Amino acid sequence: MSTAEQQLTALFQQLGAADQATLLSFAAFLASRGPGGSVPAVPVVQEPVVIPDPEQIARPAEESIVAALKRLAKTYPMLDKSAMLTATSDLVATAIMQGGDPSGVIDQLQEIFASHYEQLVRDNEEPGA
Repeated sequence: MSTAEQQLTALFQQLGAADQATLLSFAAFLASRGPGGSVPAVPVVQEPVVIPDPEQIARPAEESIVAALKRLAKTYPMLDKSAMLTATSDLVATAIMQGGDPSGVIDQLQEIFASHYEQLVRDNEEPGA
């Protein structure tokens, strides 16, 4: 085995299942561009992604919006917070500018986090499950 093949194997083994599948697809694409232009399909077996349940953290009776965001981030550590940034930051900015009771804003933040979690679970369900 050449040095390049050994390096590729070592790197491949360091990747998670999804990234291994991506690397295999990319390698098949590159091989299809070469002489002969055709490569037999490589069966890619993806292991199911296990989405953990949210951490059950009770909502305090008195909670600031910032504290609620921190609590929700701990409740849903599996979520990509950048995907929710626009919705959450717009909501928080509006609440800060208008003042008032933060309870309704916190309710809306909880709904945003919960709906993103539900979407993550749906996106990772096995087909036909």
